[in-house]
Amino acid sequence: MAAVELEFCQGSEDESDPRDRPVLIVGQRGDLQKLTWKQVRGKLQPRVNEETWKTALNTLKPNPTDTCPLWLNLATVAALPSKVSRHNTPSSAHFITRLVRNCLPGRANQCIMVVCERSAVFASACAIARAFPLFSRRSGLSKHSERQTVAVEFILLEPSNGPLTMATLKCLSNAAESIRMAARIVDTPCNEMSTDDFLQEIKTVGSELGMVPTIIRGEELQKKGFGGIYGVGKAAVNPPALAVLSHKPEGATQTIAWVGKGIVYDTGGLSIKGKTLMPGMKRDCGGAAAVLGAFRAAVKQGFKENLHAIFCLAENAIGPNATRPDDIHRLYSGKTVEINNTDAEGRLVLADGAVYASKDLKADIILDIATLTGAQGIATGKYHAGLLTNSENWEKACVKAGRKSGDLVQPLVYTPELHFSEFSSAMADMKNFDRNNAQCSCAGLFVAAHMGFDWSGVWIHVDMAFPAYSGERATGYGVALLLALFGRATDDPMLQLVSPLGSDVDKKSEEGELTGKALKRRRLV
Repeated sequence: MAAVELEFCQGSEDESDPRDRPVLIVGQRGDLQKLTWKQVRGKLQPRVNEETWKTALNTLKPNPTDTCPLWLNLATVAALPSKVSRHNTPSSAHFITRLVRNCLPGRANQCIMVVCERSAVFASACAIARAFPLFSRRSGLSKHSERQTVAVEFILLEPSNGPLTMATLKCLSNAAESIRMAARIVDTPCNEMSTDDFLQEIKTVGSELGMVPTIIRGEELQKKGFGGIYGVGKAAVNPPALAVLSHKPEGATQTIAWVGKGIVYDTGGLSIKGKTLMPGMKRDCGGAAAVLGAFRAAVKQGFKENLHAIFCLAENAIGPNATRPDDIHRLYSGKTVEINNTDAEGRLVLADGAVYASKDLKADIILDIATLTGAQGIATGKYHAGLLTNSENWEKACVKAGRKSGDLVQPLVYTPELHFSEFSSAMADMKNFDRNNAQCSCAGLFVAAHMGFDWSGVWIHVDMAFPAYSGERATGYGVALLLALFGRATDDPMLQLVSPLGSDVDKKSEEGELTGKALKRRRLV
């Protein structure tokens, strides 16, 4: 799969024999039955005739999905769930990924035809991208082997049944490439993805976009007051770093910052993880990978506001210089933190990144995203990230963006007045860990506390510890969510379609209810 190239293209009636190019046709059963034979015959003949096609559709009984081979395993029709619950994505994105993985043989050229409404195109394209991971070190895969091409076509249902524009296809391609890039970074082990290697990934994206990252690294972090990032990563061979990519277009009216946790490996530090919990901790950089992928795609799609991508990079290693439980660190906020668990390191690096975004970059909206807590899997499960925010409007918007993108989120309780006392310390301003109360919420509140609970901007925290991977593979979670959530700030019609932001405020502003500073802060709401 390492050599697969995804090609999003307009639907055509060009003929291709399934023997030479295997095909998967996927959609809800009712939607599949609306297709005419003319719409699919070019991908099925001469191996499949119209009678076989109609018979196969009648045999489909999705529960929640179902498949029917049309000709050997080289032509397949698959039915998605007829309806989903209110906390799932209407696109059935997770099922699309599974069906693509299971129903297509490993051939050089393949075709996927998705039958859906226009509103489900973005999530469906992102779901397909997740089925084709890039990273592999299997010795049987030759670098010179034939490159596979998977053509993805969409058949849209009425009333918006026209073909996708070339601009939309480019948007889908950029999103898919960025999701696969994020997943590749997370899949890559630490001996190939150290903090130095991650910095090179950032520089590569910066070069592609015509920008140079700001990098604060090693001892300079300590000198400038980034005690959280420095304290977590100072024992590693490769030094910790704070890196920032900045996009500042003319005419921007507000500043948005995405902060990603980039722990390239997490041993737990001196509060070391057990032998069964440590494997897989290469994935602890999933938040930073998501920010890098989303930033790349957003800028390529014409992001119109100031956008900063902040990467908090460190390896939580063990060594003579490692942070000890009982050590006290001063973070970039100026607040002191008593370390009572070195395995609660993510909140320390995120706090430095979030405060940098608010204090130095003057961000109006700060979103931090991280594989932060094991408690997230207990609170919201494998498919939904935990969501914490100081804004009820943005909480609703994030949930909608999750459903429209396939990167699902579920709100957590936001009550700092009840929960933050769990971090009280006799020695410092706060401790960094407590296991007694609402762990997932408290981990996010630790980050917010360093900006101050009275901070006037919008703060959003996404804990994606479990959605970051499926089985042994990274999912690239977060890229689609950020693109959908902030789609209104781009020039792209597809991202604007899936974005939940803007419409209510636009309507109020036309009526004269919002002006000046209020409009600046709430325009994306």
